[in-house]
Amino acid sequence: MENLILTPHPGWLHIALNRPAAKNALNTATLAALAETLTQAATDPTLRAVLISGTEGHFAAGADITEIETKTSAQAAQDPRKAHWAAVRAFPKPLIAAVDGFALGGGLELALMADLIVLGETAKLGLPETNLGLIPGAGGTQRLLALAGRARASRMILTGEIIDAQTAHAWGIAAYLAAGSALSDAITLTSKIALRAPLALQAAKAALIAGDEAPRAFTLERANFESLMDTADKAEGIAAFREKRKPSFTGT
Repeated sequence: MENLILTPHPGWLHIALNRPAAKNALNTATLAALAETLTQAATDPTLRAVLISGTEGHFAAGADITEIETKTSAQAAQDPRKAHWAAVRAFPKPLIAAVDGFALGGGLELALMADLIVLGETAKLGLPETNLGLIPGAGGTQRLLALAGRARASRMILTGEIIDAQTAHAWGIAAYLAAGSALSDAITLTSKIALRAPLALQAAKAALIAGDEAPRAFTLERANFESLMDTADKAEGIAAFREKRKPSFTGT
């Protein structure tokens, strides 16, 4: 499958994001392939859990900016990525993320959809979309808020700060902190979870999500994300990123 490496194990599936030249940035094709894979895994009775990681030292360094650069608000409202994100969130079985290297923007939003995050010592987490004149648009504001609290979520989102693995673990964003790479510990964890009662795990996951996610707040986040697509600040933010300079925002 395009941009993914699928490795089946007894009772569980390992999905590795595989766009190393782009630090595994989540373009639409990759996100579509991930959504399709998880949709199939949801109905496979032999699979009780899924582990997601990245290749060559990084989880996922955000979305693909080339796809956002010229996108308008109207196009964002019809974006197929919304359905792909919804499919990822609807995956009913335990989802584990092994995070090494960058997990930024959409990459962190993907990790935040996991039920358990294992951080490697090189992990760098952030939602730096405001650097580009945008905000997270796949649930990042709400899920980070739920895990880290308002002060820390505001600090990361409003300043674009990128935090290290030790800080993210201390703030409650991740359940586990590995001594080296996240993958080895995450494989052990996923293998153990795959031995547990599958119906109980799915029922527990559904209850946890229902108690933690208010649909209205996610709808507001997405609407605000889409509204920013037509702004001059978004164009300036992306141009500055490409030119490796500080942006000059005008509030238009």
